Amino acid sequence: MVKLQGIFAPLTTPFASDGSVALSHLRDNIKRYNKTGLAGYAINGSTSESVLLRWDEVYRIWETAREAAAPNKILIAGSGAESTTETIEHTNRAASLGYALALVRTPSFYKPAMSEDALAEHYLRVADAARIPILVYSVPIFTHVTVEAPLIARVSKHANIIGMKDSSGNVQGVADIIAAAPKEFQTLVGSASTLYESLEKGAVGAILALACAFPELCVEIYEASRAGESAKAHSLAQQLIAPAKMFGPQYGIAGLKYALDRMGYYGGPPRPPLLPVGEHARHEIDALLSNLMAQSAHLL
Repeated sequence: MVKLQGIFAPLTTPFASDGSVALSHLRDNIKRYNKTGLAGYAINGSTSESVLLRWDEVYRIWETAREAAAPNKILIAGSGAESTTETIEHTNRAASLGYALALVRTPSFYKPAMSEDALAEHYLRVADAARIPILVYSVPIFTHVTVEAPLIARVSKHANIIGMKDSSGNVQGVADIIAAAPKEFQTLVGSASTLYESLEKGAVGAILALACAFPELCVEIYEASRAGESAKAHSLAQQLIAPAKMFGPQYGIAGLKYALDRMGYYGGPPRPPLLPVGEHARHEIDALLSNLMAQSAHLL
């Protein structure tokens, strides 16, 4: 079984000024991330603007990331689609490229029909056919579909469903999922504002958008928690609260990309219909980054 302990960055997708995918900038970003303590990368998740990409673009991004990633970094492919058949197709394409795991979001367009039975059937069918292990991906802020403990209790018995990413921000929900699943099931969280609390409840790590901009700070929080240094982990985690809000509900991916530009990575523009941040937002983000720099020596 792939061991998922640690912090993973769900990499942003660099776009050139003409709107095309800028693969050279993706390579450069990954080469820099390779020097950090990140456990690996998730490619084509929510932070990647996945729903704004064509699948032929996703495949090229997967190929480029695979070539650029250091051998010790675990690669996770976001392969979820609305149909079970298409999800299987994308998952096995990722397998053929050498990805270790697939991150499979909940189908959501037909939300009223996405019962526990429907979701269980979807995940079990994908797991049966997938040539790599899969992670259940619950991101209700976007899908409005929440994966809860009873569903995980059902699907986690499948040998090819080895964990999940829970981006609900519900610490008690994470604790319930961990309690309902087998001991070997690996729960990662996607909410930076609840990272410390989730690790204390038994999450094995996280896939965090903030790890794109602040990889070492996120890793330091994880390492402190793992070492039993709860006070240190909690203190460091407080530094993530403001950026979690700013690069989450306030300014989103566009704000995160601007922060990446300011931190020496390539962020670049978001893809329409997303808009770049305006002047006021840029000033706010600059002030936030300046404050974080003053607090932490481990932002880069």
